[in-house]
Amino acid sequence: MLRWLMTGMASLLLMGCGTLVDTCDDGRGGIRLFGKSESRFQMEKGIRYYEEGNYISSMNALQKVAETPSSPQNDRLVSYKYLAFIHCISGRENLCKEYFGKVLAIDPEFELSPAEAGHPLWGPVFRSVKNSKAN
Repeated sequence: MLRWLMTGMASLLLMGCGTLVDTCDDGRGGIRLFGKSESRFQMEKGIRYYEEGNYISSMNALQKVAETPSSPQNDRLVSYKYLAFIHCISGRENLCKEYFGKVLAIDPEFELSPAEAGHPLWGPVFRSVKNSKAN
């Protein structure tokens, strides 16, 4: 009996997408003994959608991370940053500022990467929010 159980577990590990290991690409999964947390999965999915220009799907995935209290702080911080980017791109400056404020509430010392900081849409917005928090 134990041998059959071990054989079954081994086949799930080899498949890489079963009910006991990790999460499948389409979001299915069961008990994850190995692999990414649901928060990390949603965050990475949201970033991937963002990079593809699919901002609505990106917002949906990132919002799940941001609204889940059990999400690690860093996952929420990264999700807030990308949500701010999306709002800036979409011309919603007030929401962009709001999400950058949430980033800085988690980490007041946070800085955008040089490439991000130089972006003409959100670079100035981030600096203004950071400066207002510093005063």
